[in-house]
Amino acid sequence: MINVISFVRRKPGMALDAFSEYWRTIHADAVRRVPEIRRYVQSQTIASGYAKGEPLFDGIAEIWYDDTAAMHRAAHSPEAAAALADDENFLDMRRFASIVTDEVVQKNGAATPAMRKIVEVVTRKPGMDPAAFHRYWSETHGPLAAKIPQLRRYVQCHVRPSAYRDGRAPIYDGVAETWFDDTGAMRASARTAEYAAKRADEPNFIDGSRLAFIITGERVMIG
Repeated sequence: MINVISFVRRKPGMALDAFSEYWRTIHADAVRRVPEIRRYVQSQTIASGYAKGEPLFDGIAEIWYDDTAAMHRAAHSPEAAAALADDENFLDMRRFASIVTDEVVQKNGAATPAMRKIVEVVTRKPGMDPAAFHRYWSETHGPLAAKIPQLRRYVQCHVRPSAYRDGRAPIYDGVAETWFDDTGAMRASARTAEYAAKRADEPNFIDGSRLAFIITGERVMIG
């Protein structure tokens, strides 16, 4: 399957509670009507993520399809057109972006809505070949990060090769998703040797100036 990840910010002037309610109810109902969706998850930034100002995103939406053909068929349906039109009612469309990804599961533990999920956007370091970046992230860095003891689940979402066709560059090269029991476990993980090793490896393939993350809670809408 493929995973389409959309990075969302609420409409300017919209209260956070109103945004959350609209996304969770009215918009989710519109997306549920779109054919061929296999799974749909909303991951919203937790309240503490606003303590020091606006986070990078209010959250991400993830939609899984069997393949790109199914994604294209769905996109041409009237139900998808209605869901897309509804975006204008609660999202800042000037800051809306999506990537189409393939998932690489590095740690296949169970995830529950009660857990905390870190969503980290990843951009390859300048001058690095995309294929080399994806190979290093998957084969070298992934197994290293998966050793963090408190980590329950770890999934890398790699932008598909077609995103680089004809010299194009996607907004991000991928998204790293990691699940922890709670924020306490997240903080404890940052004090481990395994976390230190993971951080030390990042300059080998990541543009650190563009590395950013949000801490979220998941809502499974389909799947």
